[in-house]
Parts: sequence; C-alpha cells; structure tokens
Amino acid sequence: MEAPKAKAIPTVLEIHNDRRVDPYYWLRDRDNPDVIRYLEDENTYYRWYMERVQPLTDELYEAMVARIPDAEERVPVQGDQYYYYTRMEKSLQYPIHARKRAESREALAQAEEEIILDVNQIAGNGYLSVSMLATSPDEKRLAYLENRDGTDRYTLLVKDLDSGQDLPDRIENVFIDGSLAWSADGQYLFYITVDEAQRPYRLYRHRLGDPVEQDALLYEEEDETCILTLAKSQSGKYLFLTSSTKTTTEVRYLPADQPLGTWTVFRPRQAEVEYELEHWENAFLVLTNLGRRNFSVFRHPIAPCEDERLEELFPYDEARYLTAVHPFREAVVIEGREGGLTQIWTFADGRLTRLSWDEPLFTVSVSTNRRYDTREVLIQYESFLTPRTTYALDPVTGERKALLRQPVNGPYDPADYVQERLFAHAQDGTRIPISLVYRKGARDAGPAPCILYGYGSYGHNLDPTFSPVLLLPLLDKGVIYAIAHVRGGSEMGRPWYEDGKLLAKKNTFTDFIACADALIQQAYTSPEKLAADGRSAGGLLMGAVANMGGDRFAAISAGVPFVDVVTTMLDPTIPLTTLEWDEWGDPRDETYYFYMKSYSPYDNVEAKRYPHLIVTTGLNDPRVAYWEPAKWVAKLRTTKVGDEALVLKTHMGAGHFGSSGRLEHLRESAEIHAFLLHHIGVSPKPSAAS
Repeated sequence: MEAPKAKAIPTVLEIHNDRRVDPYYWLRDRDNPDVIRYLEDENTYYRWYMERVQPLTDELYEAMVARIPDAEERVPVQGDQYYYYTRMEKSLQYPIHARKRAESREALAQAEEEIILDVNQIAGNGYLSVSMLATSPDEKRLAYLENRDGTDRYTLLVKDLDSGQDLPDRIENVFIDGSLAWSADGQYLFYITVDEAQRPYRLYRHRLGDPVEQDALLYEEEDETCILTLAKSQSGKYLFLTSSTKTTTEVRYLPADQPLGTWTVFRPRQAEVEYELEHWENAFLVLTNLGRRNFSVFRHPIAPCEDERLEELFPYDEARYLTAVHPFREAVVIEGREGGLTQIWTFADGRLTRLSWDEPLFTVSVSTNRRYDTREVLIQYESFLTPRTTYALDPVTGERKALLRQPVNGPYDPADYVQERLFAHAQDGTRIPISLVYRKGARDAGPAPCILYGYGSYGHNLDPTFSPVLLLPLLDKGVIYAIAHVRGGSEMGRPWYEDGKLLAKKNTFTDFIACADALIQQAYTSPEKLAADGRSAGGLLMGAVANMGGDRFAAISAGVPFVDVVTTMLDPTIPLTTLEWDEWGDPRDETYYFYMKSYSPYDNVEAKRYPHLIVTTGLNDPRVAYWEPAKWVAKLRTTKVGDEALVLKTHMGAGHFGSSGRLEHLRESAEIHAFLLHHIGVSPKPSAAS
C-alpha cells in the first residue's frame, strides 16, 4: 500500500524579516473535510503497516494483560468517619471508588463497602475521564469532574452519597484539575473555569441548589500568561487560590469557614519568585525560592506577607531541592530531591530527618492523606525492582510500617533483574544520569535491544518505578529499558531545569544524544538495536533528536509530539500557548524566534535518512494540536530519503492522553512497543503451529 501524501498548499509566514514557507499550514483547519480525509487515510495506512507486527503486538498485549492482577486495591485513606480507597478489577476498564465506615484500620476487614463512584457504570462506549473527586466535609456529598471528548473542559457534578443520586447542580467548563474545593460547611463549592484557549482563569462560588447562573465570580486572572489553581490546606481551615506562570506565583487565601469572605493576597507577584502556602499550628508555611534557588520552608503569621517576618524552619541546604510541604498536627513531612533521587524528610521537635532506603535507585512520595490530626502518614516507595509499597509513617518518631505491597500477577523474582545508574558526558562536560533496568543475561551475547526514554521539560522528572504490566513483558524479551535524565527536568535540582529551557533548550536534545552515545560506547546496545521514546514535550525531544542525532537510533516513537514550535508559540489563540512562553520563550522577540527555529523539528526536516518513526496524536488534544504531528509527518514523507517506515495514528475521539479505558490504553502501548521492537531486532515467539 502506498503511503498517503498530503497536498501542498504553500503559506508564507513572515516575521523579523524572516520568511518561512509552510506547505501544510492548511492542516490546521479541522472543519475542512480534506483534513479529516487525510488523517483517516493516514490511519488506514497505519493499520495496513501495523499488520506486519500484529503477532508481536498480540504477544505483548497478552503478556501485559496476564500481568494485571485479578483485583487491585489502594490502601484505604482515613477521613473523619470513613476510610476511602480505589480498586480495580481485571476485566474492567475504569476504577471503582469506595469507602468503609470504621473507627480504625484494624476494623476495616469487618466493615461494609460503600461504592461512592463506579466509573464503569457511567462510562458508556466512548471516551471518559474522571479527574477529581472531593467529598464534602460532612462526607455526605461527592463532587467530581468528568469529560467525554479529551479536552480540558470538564463538567462538575455533585452526588448525594445517601441516595446515590446526582444533584441538579451541574457546572460546565471547569478545568481538568486543581479546580475544585468545598467550604467548611459543605454548602458552597468553589471552582475554576477555562477561557476559549482552555486556560483556567476564573474563580466562582456556587451555593448548592442555586442556579448556576447565580454563581458569584470572585476573581478573574487577566494576565494571559497565568493560570489559576485551587487547593485546601491539609488542616482544612484555609483555601488557597494560586495565580502562576512557570516562574512567578501569587497566592490568595480565605478561611474555609468564611465562604462569603474576602480573599486576601499573601504576597504580591514578583518576577522569578515562586511560593506555595500551607497551614500549620497558628501560622502559614511558605515553600519558596525567595533567596533560595532550590527552595526552603519558612513560617509566617497568618497575615499578608512581610518578608522580614519570614522565619526559616530549618537551615537551607543547596544540595536539597524541596518540592512539597505536608503539615500534620505534630510534624511536617517534606518532599524533595537529593542526589538525583526523590526524598522525604520529617520535621518534628525542631529536627529535620531524611528517611533512608536500602536500594541505590528508588522513588518515594507522600500519598494522599485526608487527616491533619494523625500520627499515620501514608507514603509510597518503589523502584524498578521493588513493587510499589505503601507505608504508614509516624512523622514524629520516623517509624514506618508496610501496609500494602503492589500485587504482581505471574512469576516475578527481583533477583532475576538488574537496575543501575550510569552517567553520560554532555557536550559541555555535565554528567547526565541514566537509569537502567534489564533482565540478567540480557547483555551476555553483546549489545542488547534497548529503549531509551526521555522528556526533559517543565522541570518534570522521570524516576524509576515498578511497572509489571508495561515493563516486565519488555524485559522478559531481553530488552534494556533506560531513562535519560536530561536537563529540562529537575532530577538534579532546580538549576537542572533552568539549564534546559529557553535559550538553553538545546541542552535537552544534546544530553539525550550523549546518553545514547554512552549506552553504545559502553556496549549496552548498538545503533541498530537502539530505539527512542517520548511523549508531548518528550515528543519534541524525539523530533529534535531525529534531526540532530537520528543515526544513533533504529526507531523512534513520538507520542503527541510538540514539533511545530515556532508556529505554535507565535499564535496566542492556540490553547496554552501564552502559558508556554516562560518555558520556550516568546518568539515575538527575535532572539527567541531564531533560537526556536534552529531546533523546531518541523522547521528542520532534511533530505536525509531518518529512523523508523511511529507518531501518534489525538484530534481533540488541547495541549499539542493534532496538526503539529500531522504536518511533521506530511513534510517528512516528501523530504526524507530511504525506505524507513513512517506511520501516523490519529485518535479521532480522544485528546492528549489517548484512550481512556485501561485495556484500550494497553493495546495502544503494545502497538507502539511492537513497532519499536520489530525495528530493533526483537521477534515474536514462534507460534505453536511453527
């Protein structure tokens, strides 16, 4: 079957005395039948091409499904009267949210389960995402957000937990997350809505039972580079409304028992100063980078900020990058990073103590905790080799008790696998960490098949986690799985992020190539056995690497890739564009324009050989518009040389995150991995007939 080719309709784009000719600009118009026809033609070609890897796809999918336990349940989290938890059943696509009324954890076994929301029952046949669940303070009502088209525009619904029925209150256009909170009396809901660009920008107050049209608009964020997020303190006594860019924040606070009161600005926004608020004892805790590049924690009276009244909770240490504060009545639990790994500290009786772990590579985090007055704080620990384990931590003594270990279906012995950390040397000499996991013996015959994963933007980190469903089927086929901790993330602290953004963005790409070179030079793999994988901003990484160092890779997967950087960043009408200028720069400034243009994958496609490429997107994606990968693929088809595969799959009914159902999502993952494995020399098992 011949690959489809989009028609070329040149559009001239000019700025800063620079002229770009874009032959596929017309693909932006999703109302044009020719656009939909082209995407469907690409989908037809995708299905045709993927038939050759169908046996491998089926094998991987069956291995993934076989690793799903018959039932999975998260550790119940103690509320006031109930313990709340989520469980999954193997045959179901979506989770079941439930609770039990019990006075103690020991009494849960005899308590009766109450299902508060079975997402499977409301799913229907199409796409569904349920993003937030918030019970009222009296635990009689459940507010939740749902979406059925893959955008960030969600519907707020309220369920009466006594009757099991939804209340008439129904609010549209609410942001996907960080957008919902109850007043202390449970009579009011505060929520955040989005503008035409799907930017969360307005805070409203809704009284239960009142018409939505009567809801009070409390605040509108007029700065188009800012977004709003809403949170409640761990104590439940304060609501916090944060206006933020990626470099600046401003927080307003309101006592939760005064829903009709006035929101107060804690500290007016100041360029390059970020902070978060929490409430502890009779003061605010302030996590901020004010004078502290890697952030520190201060105490401040409950009043508008006066910098001279900020009292540092413990001495600042440049080696610690602090990322979150969780106050409880008798102690504070703090999350952060040190030594390139996640860490947890407790602060009690004036002492800061870091929790210690036995493995050299691990990921640890504070889990959901509903109560403030507690000596049981739930935390989670895992590694490439250790299943996710939930501990009850006493934040005062530091004692911890394992409550639940993630079940693993099928045979698994961690002694059969190896995890390790290597370092590559970047062009400027910086040491770039690489985390690896593989089955023992995988390297015995020489360089092994390897998938190198990367992201490297927004300060987002990629940490070693246990994934029996997705990873074990790959490892058991002799594949090495590696993560490149490139700059642009914050694995090594806040400066690691700052050295991979704006006019230092190319460090992200060259770091990834350096990681590939290190794996090849140290004989873990070879160019014909090495694949790369990344999504979203990681898809930008894949596109840039394909242009700058594609000869290191046999195959690349670019999921929902941000590849038309210049065009998108010049168009403020596109969802989220204005919010991104702090990350990539504003190309209306010619310095940023020409720098972006020098690495933008779409603008740098060349007439040369590229690795085998599999590209995916979603028609309703508000974060990376479908037309970016569609244009990129169209341009590659007519420009690149060689017969390497190039396939594009557009999910016509979903957005940034692909299919919403678990089994559907696994099928898509199996397809992508089958494509990569096929092109790095991994074959399916021989069929029984052969």
